[in-house]
Amino acid sequence: MRPWAGSWRWITLVLLAWGTLLFYIGGHLVRDSDHPERSSRELSKILAKLERLKQQNEDLRRMAESLSIHPSWRGLHQQNLKQDDDPKHTSNHAGTTIPEGQAEAGSLAAGRLRSLEDQLTIAKQKIHSFQKLTGDGPGPNQEELRRRVENGVKEFWYFVRSEVKKLATVEPSERQKYADTLLQDLGHQERSIMTNLYYLSQADGVGEWRMKEAKDLSDLVQNRITYLQNPPDCSKARKLVCNINKGCGYGCQLHHVVYCFMIAYGTQRTLILESHNWRYAPGGWETVFLPVSNTCTDRSGATTGHWSGEAHDKDVQVVELPIVDSLHPRPPYLPLAIPEDLAPRLHRLHGDPSVWWVSQFVKYLVRPQAWLEKEIQQSTAKLGFKHPIIGVHVRRTDKVGTEAAFHPIEEYMLHVEEQFQHLARRVHVDKKRVYLATDDPSLLQEAKTKYPDYEFISDNSISWSAGLHNRYTENSLRGVILDIHFLSQTDFLVCTFSSQVCRVAYEIMQMLHPDASSFFYSLDDIYYFGGQNAHNQIAIYPHQPRNSEDIPLEPGDVIGVAGNHWDGYSKGINRKLGRTGLYPSYKVKEKIETVKYPTYPEADKLLNSQKK
Repeated sequence: MRPWAGSWRWITLVLLAWGTLLFYIGGHLVRDSDHPERSSRELSKILAKLERLKQQNEDLRRMAESLSIHPSWRGLHQQNLKQDDDPKHTSNHAGTTIPEGQAEAGSLAAGRLRSLEDQLTIAKQKIHSFQKLTGDGPGPNQEELRRRVENGVKEFWYFVRSEVKKLATVEPSERQKYADTLLQDLGHQERSIMTNLYYLSQADGVGEWRMKEAKDLSDLVQNRITYLQNPPDCSKARKLVCNINKGCGYGCQLHHVVYCFMIAYGTQRTLILESHNWRYAPGGWETVFLPVSNTCTDRSGATTGHWSGEAHDKDVQVVELPIVDSLHPRPPYLPLAIPEDLAPRLHRLHGDPSVWWVSQFVKYLVRPQAWLEKEIQQSTAKLGFKHPIIGVHVRRTDKVGTEAAFHPIEEYMLHVEEQFQHLARRVHVDKKRVYLATDDPSLLQEAKTKYPDYEFISDNSISWSAGLHNRYTENSLRGVILDIHFLSQTDFLVCTFSSQVCRVAYEIMQMLHPDASSFFYSLDDIYYFGGQNAHNQIAIYPHQPRNSEDIPLEPGDVIGVAGNHWDGYSKGINRKLGRTGLYPSYKVKEKIETVKYPTYPEADKLLNSQKK
């Protein structure tokens, strides 16, 4: 029987070679993803090899079958039937008895054959998908959806042009009714176009690419932060000290730590977070969230000094950082800048790279302790939190009249209803759920009374704890953390970006999706980070003022953004002309600043070795 054992070994070697080739193909796809023309040529060769392997697969299958019914075993069939109960023998499916060791070898090889056949199918699918994205142009779904969007926009314009012309002939008494009907029809068409754009963003493997790219980028940054925060010898590490007790609320304090962290990352210093006697939790940050370092929490060092600039502090081991309002000189690492080495990938992946970059530091900071993780899970079950659901954050109390205007619940719900109509075109909406977070305990009942068709999910005890008299307590901290968590988990967020809580929830949203930059509607401000550097846009179309409120634009003009009026116009200053006023929002694009952040090559090497 030895010749047959040798055959099984030969088959196993062939399968091993096949597996090696599939492994090579996978590595090739990853390595050459940035060189589409070369990849396309090489993939054509690989596909030809795979076709030959397919034929070899059939030959191997026939060989495996022939081994199980070899003539030298057929004569033993009757004798083997009497040995079915012998544990030293194993019967094959045809009744032929094969010695146990060779039967196991055959079973193992057959199993490997099936496994590699599955891998072959998957590899070919990935190669065809990759070729669609590179050498062979866009896939059929992408082109069909692109044409749908193009046609939808044309029809949208035809409809608007026609209806506006009719306005002159509508009787004054009928104009309100006419306007309401017109807005309703426009809404239907806008939702149709946006739905097609959503499916276009997922077509032909692009959605899967986006998911993978977002994970890879986040893993890269988180690994670099972890490397920075865990030096092998804390006594020799360069450190930046940040005290959490800034005189403001939780969202503001969290953003204060993020600002410290970004400067620590940019100056290659381990962040030392001083949080003892934190006004929210006297035991410190580590009683709520995981420590920012596992190896270095001691602020001591050979030399200590206050921030006086990166170059000036180069020989100081421990630097203390002030709040951003008192920071001088200002380093280049402040938001809304992003790392130069990641910029090309971020521009391609995300609609607001600056928010994504901020979110990576928030992600590292708010990793919950076990008790908090359990609390979140229990609250999720207790509240019945599930999708689809839209988050609403209503900030009242100390904000109204100082930092923000009062907005009635009707203003929020207008956009909630609009988003549910969008969602209904893509998913089944069994109930219109709203997670309501507010510091006004009376608002929940008001919302339920005014909107009985909605299911409002809220914890009123959190609203009470958010009041001014209860705000700086551990119970209040628990409440705001839970509110931010659930707001970030919703499908869309309606709020006021003047609130730090809303902005933190929006930042955490970016960790949960490849690109959640458009998953919000703010009733007041655009997104900003307190203490940020200038937010600029670049004009891409010319604009001639039509009234005294408008400012002129020429392509290439840099515009300092003051805000978006959410009516098709933004406000800002044309830095070339020094004029402030309104301009059409669609005539500009974001000017994303890039900074030469350190790239932490040693951390990247460790990450790559772990992947291998």
